[in-house]
Amino acid sequence: MASIRRTLSMHQDRPYQNGESPFSVSSPSHKVLSKSKFWSPVSTFDVRIRSFLAGVFFRNYIRKGHRTWRKHFYGCLLFFLIGLLLGMLSFGNIGVKNSGFSSEIKPEPVNVKEDVNDVVARPENLVVDMVELGVERRLNVKERFDLVPRKQLIVVTPTYNRAIQAFYLNRLGQVLRLVPPPLVWIVVEMNSASMETAEILRKTGVMYRHLVCPKSSTSIKDRGVHQTNTALEHIERHKLDGIVYFADDDNIYSLELFESMREISRFGTWPVAMLAPNKNRAILEGPVCNGSQVIGWHTNEKSKRLHRFHVDMSGFAFNSTILWDPKRWHRLNSDPIRQLDTVKEGFQETTFIEQVVEDESQMEAIPLGCSSILNWHLHLEARELVYPRDWLLEKNLDAVLPVK
Repeated sequence: MASIRRTLSMHQDRPYQNGESPFSVSSPSHKVLSKSKFWSPVSTFDVRIRSFLAGVFFRNYIRKGHRTWRKHFYGCLLFFLIGLLLGMLSFGNIGVKNSGFSSEIKPEPVNVKEDVNDVVARPENLVVDMVELGVERRLNVKERFDLVPRKQLIVVTPTYNRAIQAFYLNRLGQVLRLVPPPLVWIVVEMNSASMETAEILRKTGVMYRHLVCPKSSTSIKDRGVHQTNTALEHIERHKLDGIVYFADDDNIYSLELFESMREISRFGTWPVAMLAPNKNRAILEGPVCNGSQVIGWHTNEKSKRLHRFHVDMSGFAFNSTILWDPKRWHRLNSDPIRQLDTVKEGFQETTFIEQVVEDESQMEAIPLGCSSILNWHLHLEARELVYPRDWLLEKNLDAVLPVK
């Protein structure tokens, strides 16, 4: 230690001339700068500043000794520990409400429609019922989705060859295309499945099943009864689960009607506006409702007063499990539920409903209170028109147009 002090004292007592510093600069770059021909005031000023700072720090080091760096090190370490403690305290208080001060983090408002589509790839037949977004104490975002599946709609449509068959099928198909899935359209033809009907069904974009009634149309009394029974047999055999609805292709339907059907538990009914044939007036047929309860029936024809239930075939829908799961509904009679060809014309609706329900207490009025008409039966036919073969004209019409 003595030798080091003597060495330092010798250098300390040495006089410095011409602005020399205690640090000897012997680098090649310094020599080049010192011997350069081109003198620059900026470089000279930089060298003087460096010499002054080096002298000051070197003198402080000699005065205080080599223990000075320890003080600086301990000071930096102390400040680091204080900052670390403050940081840990600030994170630990997140979500805790103190008196007069709250550091709770609240989530920003969320657009449910956009976030549900981005976060969860949900199928088409699932509806997001509720979304709850909360922040736990550890900043873990909690998301809960209650997914309610839509009931499937099973729409049964008997059809037959006539002049405006294509018009009716296209119109009904475009309506069903707008109904949210799941929906299956069962179209039943007599004798054979025509290519024209199959093409229309494919173009609608609706999920469908094209069935054929095997019975001959000449040996049966009512064509529509057997076509409907063919669809019922198909539903029962394959145990299709959903709400069954008989939709004739010549009726007019609103989209609200199909959405209301999904609320049916067992059997639902509603009033239908009907245009009386050969009469310039409309009649209403269907239930009289008190809220969701059926308390009576609309009827204007004397012949229908003998009916137990005054409902049009397109004025009701029911749960398909009634067909293939009688134990679920406590049905004593396990015979297949079918339309009857042996009853008089116009009695098919009431005799069919009597197999499904016992009385009005097992019925549901939709929409609530039967407050609006969602279905119209117009009885429009074009019997005098000639049915074109294959729904196409054999020869195109030749037209001569003058050129102006």
